[in-house]
Amino acid sequence: MRVSFYRSMAGAVGLALMLCLANSVAMAQANNKRTKDAARHASDAARVFNQIMGVREKGIPKQLLDKAEAVAVFPGVTKGAFVVGGRYGQGVISRRQGSSWSAPAFFNLGGLSFGPQIGGAKTDFVFLIMNDAGVKGLLQDKFDFGGEVGVAAGPVGREASAATNLTLDAGILSYSRSKGAFVGAALKGGTINPDNDLNEAVYGVKASEVLSGNQVKTPPAVSVFPTTLKRYSSK
Repeated sequence: MRVSFYRSMAGAVGLALMLCLANSVAMAQANNKRTKDAARHASDAARVFNQIMGVREKGIPKQLLDKAEAVAVFPGVTKGAFVVGGRYGQGVISRRQGSSWSAPAFFNLGGLSFGPQIGGAKTDFVFLIMNDAGVKGLLQDKFDFGGEVGVAAGPVGREASAATNLTLDAGILSYSRSKGAFVGAALKGGTINPDNDLNEAVYGVKASEVLSGNQVKTPPAVSVFPTTLKRYSSK
């Protein structure tokens, strides 16, 4: 009787250990996938920003970039078949921290409609957040374009000389690149939401904490984005 009991107990313990091991493996695989996703988003955003800034006379004017409180890049935003005029994409946002930039927080972009100058199946978007009101908007669970924070099409290249009043009135300057053409984007509607599942997997905190100015440590896997921003603006 005792032998049977101990065998049953041993079997139960063995099964419990196997389940724990299986759960640990599954969690490790899930975390590894999230880390790879985060690295891909940061790398894609850095690549797009490098390409845009590489064409100096047609890129984002440096004097505007130097004034920005935060920069958002959403590469390869695709048109959503389920929403007329809507699009969806994933990207990153870094906030200025003195002469450097914060760890990139991960966000989703959706529901945007664009002016007739925007074409193509995929579009890269860049947003310069120009003031504290724009940054505070990003720290909320949902940021609506066209709400309390003004959004304007950003000037490109030499157009910066005409942008003095624009930067005073707009909390966010928006840009798009489609089929190789980089222009100031006329946006209608749309939202930016934090991807907190990804933020918590990478940092252990939500996007609002990453961008709050608390100096969240930047993992090497995603450091390429803030490093790229510093290359172009380290005031």
